[in-house]
Amino acid sequence: MTSWMRLRWDAMRGEAAQAGMSTAEYAVGTLAACAFAAVLYKVVTSGAVASALSGMIKKALDVAF
Repeated sequence: MTSWMRLRWDAMRGEAAQAGMSTAEYAVGTLAACAFAAVLYKVVTSGAVASALSGMIKKALDVAF
């Protein structure tokens, strides 16, 4: 290979090697997503939020056409 082709090849391999997440990063990301989902579930199923959502749905269904 010529020198410029070798430089380009090495640059492309270096970029590809750094693309994406490693296994540890996937594990931390998955754990964070699960924790966020659990907190969101608790908020949405709380009494205040459930009654507010129920009230909005009832109000929307009682609209006269």
